[in-house]
Amino acid sequence: FLSVTEDLVRRRAEHNNCEIFSLEEISLHQQEIEKLEHLDKWCRDLKILYLQNNLIPKIENVGKLKKLEYLNVALNNIERIENLEGCEELKKLDLTANFIGELSSIASLKCNIHLKELFLVGNPCTEFEGYRQFVVATLHQLKYLDSKEIERSERIKALQNYAEVKWKIREQERAYLLKRAREKEEAQRRMQERKDKKQKQMGSKLGFDSPDSPQVRANQAEGDGEQERCRTVENDEEDRRFWEEPTPFTPESRLETHRYIEEKRRAKDNIRESKKREKPPWTLVAAEGKVLNVNVPKLHFSLKDDEENNQIILDLAVYRYLDTSLLDVDVQPTYIRVLVKGKPFQLVLPEEVKPDSSSAKRSQTTGHLVVTMPKAKEIILAKKQVSASIKHSDCNTQQKTTRSGRVEKLEVDPSKYSFPDVTKIIQEKERPGQGPIKLQPQKVTEVKKSCVDFENNEDV
Repeated sequence: FLSVTEDLVRRRAEHNNCEIFSLEEISLHQQEIEKLEHLDKWCRDLKILYLQNNLIPKIENVGKLKKLEYLNVALNNIERIENLEGCEELKKLDLTANFIGELSSIASLKCNIHLKELFLVGNPCTEFEGYRQFVVATLHQLKYLDSKEIERSERIKALQNYAEVKWKIREQERAYLLKRAREKEEAQRRMQERKDKKQKQMGSKLGFDSPDSPQVRANQAEGDGEQERCRTVENDEEDRRFWEEPTPFTPESRLETHRYIEEKRRAKDNIRESKKREKPPWTLVAAEGKVLNVNVPKLHFSLKDDEENNQIILDLAVYRYLDTSLLDVDVQPTYIRVLVKGKPFQLVLPEEVKPDSSSAKRSQTTGHLVVTMPKAKEIILAKKQVSASIKHSDCNTQQKTTRSGRVEKLEVDPSKYSFPDVTKIIQEKERPGQGPIKLQPQKVTEVKKSCVDFENNEDV
């Protein structure tokens, strides 16, 4: 069963900075609490306590709350009023929609002299003949009963007929308690039947799942999908029978319904967890060794080829407020892999890169992950040539702005300021066997005089 825990109380005490020793008000409604305890030790200063819509069967462990003024235990499984004598400052008690049939138990509230309001609407005792007269005559300090003011004349009349009304209430109480005894026996029998049926189903399921069973071999051939469909049909049939079966509204039936819902919820959670565990791992590399492009976290990205700096830049739009410790970057020569909260993002690169020289950074404004990867193949790019006209103007003129705002130009004599023309330098070919290059003497062209008596002598 679920009880009041310190962690629960601290979580519900956020308005008091999670301090419980000085707590004056706390709301523990709809927490599926089945036992009321510890509050009288941890929260002695409580003035207002909300415990509605739980599964509490008995009022207990609140007698030491001397400052308690308002107690709300509506929509629980309480069958009698008790253990409230120590709540000396109690002014308002809400017992709406419980199972109080022992109306004479309200006599325990005589000690709570400050009690002004009492709510019993929705309990079996309110159907007793003479219910209101009995409560009004028993608790003299009450001002309101079930939100209706108690008039002075009503109290006088109730006191006059108190003996007769008390006898009627006792008879109806006795009949109700006998009925409750039968309901408890019926609930016990139904619970035992349900337990036996579940054990029988478990036994048949174990026999069905045994490896030697021929049914298992048949089912293995048909596949697990058929088993899943059969199991779903059985669960739907069980749900239909449970919810359509008529049962009396008792503490036992309410507890049984809660247990059934909780059991179904846990079964669904177990199936969900098993599916998560059985989820196949992501395929990042194909069987033949080919690296695949994968984007499991479904993130936007851009891949830029920075030719000027000879590098590739990946901009991955990870979540802005994601902690960097949840990112794992792995750069390989041909691909990059980023794990975002365990989910892989993998991208094949268009060109081989250097993993050792790569860097990863987070943007402080957008939170994006920027990975810079230098290319493995280095490319030397020629520098841009400056046009001659621009160079001439830069060399010959220089503008200078004076304080008066007039522009002065400085002229330079181009004959005194010139550059060697390196474009016409041509490397001369080496001549084998002649050593270094030698200057050739200038050839002298002689004007041959034509003579009639000229004779060519080869010996000369």
